[in-house]
Amino acid sequence: MHPREFTKALRQNMTDAEQRLWKHLRAHRMDGQKFRRQQPIGPYIVDFVHFGLRLIIEADGGQHADSPHDEARDAWLRGQGFTVLRFWNDDILLRTDVVLEAIWSTLQADTPSPPTPLPQGERGD
Repeated sequence: MHPREFTKALRQNMTDAEQRLWKHLRAHRMDGQKFRRQQPIGPYIVDFVHFGLRLIIEADGGQHADSPHDEARDAWLRGQGFTVLRFWNDDILLRTDVVLEAIWSTLQADTPSPPTPLPQGERGD
C-alpha cells in the first residue's frame, strides 16, 4: 500500500484511545496548539505530532511493551529533534485528565513565553 493511502487508512481506523485523544488535540483545542494525526515522518508514521514544537504523542497498546522496534524508532525521532511522549491506551481511556495534563505541561515547557513589556519609562514613548 502506498504511504499516503496507508496514513489515510490509519486515520479512518483509529483505536478508541486515539479517537479519545484526538478529540482533545484537534482543532487547536489543546491550548491553541496545532496537532496533526497519523503523520509520516521519515520512515515512520506517528500517531500525533506538533511540528512547531517538535512534539510527538503516541498511543500504545500492549504490543508496544518493551518493544525494541519502538526504542529504535524513538531514538531516530529524537535524533531528528522531536520529543516523544508515549501513553498506554488504558491510561488515555481511563485517566484522560492525567494524560492531558502531562501533554499540557510539556507544551508549556516547550512554548516560549511572550516578551515582558518594558516599564512605562523605558518604552521610548
